[in-house]
Amino acid sequence: MTQSSAILRAIICEIAAVNFNSVAETPKVAETPIDRILKRILILDLPGSEHLENYMRYKWRMNHKPSTLQGSFIAVNSFLLFYAGLGKNQLQEIVSGDVEAFVEHEQDRGLKITTIVTRVKQLWAFLRFLFDQDIIHGRILKRKIKLKVPEFLPRAIAPDDIRKILDVIKESRDRALILVLLRTGMRIGEVLGLKMIDLDVQERKIHIYEGEKNCLGRVVYLSDDALMAIKLWLPKREPTKEYLFPGLRNGLCYTSARNIFRRYLREAELQHKGYTIHSLRHTFASELLNAGMRLECLQVLMGHHDIEITRRYGRLTDKSREEEYFRAMEIIEQGGIHGAY
Repeated sequence: MTQSSAILRAIICEIAAVNFNSVAETPKVAETPIDRILKRILILDLPGSEHLENYMRYKWRMNHKPSTLQGSFIAVNSFLLFYAGLGKNQLQEIVSGDVEAFVEHEQDRGLKITTIVTRVKQLWAFLRFLFDQDIIHGRILKRKIKLKVPEFLPRAIAPDDIRKILDVIKESRDRALILVLLRTGMRIGEVLGLKMIDLDVQERKIHIYEGEKNCLGRVVYLSDDALMAIKLWLPKREPTKEYLFPGLRNGLCYTSARNIFRRYLREAELQHKGYTIHSLRHTFASELLNAGMRLECLQVLMGHHDIEITRRYGRLTDKSREEEYFRAMEIIEQGGIHGAY
C-alpha cells in the first residue's frame, strides 16, 4: 500500500468514526403529549380522523395542558366511535340528533352526570372547530344540549376533626404538606408541583404562576402554623431537589399524597367521615368566610374565574343566616307569633 493510500484510508476511518460517534451521541427526542395522541389517532379507524388530528394539533398550538388535550381526545374519540356505530363515516353528515343520541348512550353506560357534561362541552368545542373549517353546518350549534347538574355542597372538615388530624401528624414533611393545603387553599396538584423558587418564606407568600385547573396565576399566603411547619421541614428535605415536596422524579405524586392523608384519617379515627384530601381546600374557604372574609377576596385566593363557584361556600358557611334562623325560632318557640295566616 502506498503512503498516499494509507493516509487516505486513515482519513476515511477517522471520518467514519466521527460520524458514528455523532449518531451514537444524538440524544433521543422526548415524546410530547401531542405525539402520543397522534399515534393513537393513527391506529384507530375513526370517521374524520384527519379532522380530529387537525383539531388536536390546533389545541396543542394554543398551549392547552396535557390533561386538557387528553380529555378532549377521549370525548371526541368516544363520539366518533359512537358515530361510526350509527353507520356514518362522513363528518359532514353530523346532525343534532347524533349528538343527542350520543348523550343518551353515555347516560345508558352509567357515567356520572358531571362526566357527561364535561364530555359534551369538549365535543361542542370540536364541533365549533369543524364549523369554523366549513365542514359542518352551523345549525348544529344552535341547538345546545343543557343537562341539569346537581349543585353539591362542598364537604368541609369540622373544626374538631381538623384538630384531631393535626394532633396525630408527627412527620415534618406530612405536617407541612397538610398545613399548606389547609391554610392556602391551593389545589393538590398545585402543591405537589410547588418548586422552591415559588416559595417566599421571608414574605410569607407562595407564587402560583399558573393555576392547575384554569391557568389563572395568583399569590397565596402562609399562616403562622403553616410557615412554622415549612421551616421545620426545609432542613430535612434534600437541598438539591427542585420541589418543596420531592418525589422519586419530580414532585410527590398524587397517590402518595392521598395515601398520607388517608393514613392520618385512620389514626384520628375519622376514616368513616368521607373526607378527602380536597376537603382541605373546602375547609380553607369555609373557615375564611366564617371569619368574615369578603367573597371577592376569597375568589382571588381560591383562583376561581367565576364568583358563583366561590358563592357555594356561602351556602355552606353563612353564619349570619344561621343566627337569623335561631333568633327567629326562639321567638316562635316562646309563642311570640300572633295573628292568623
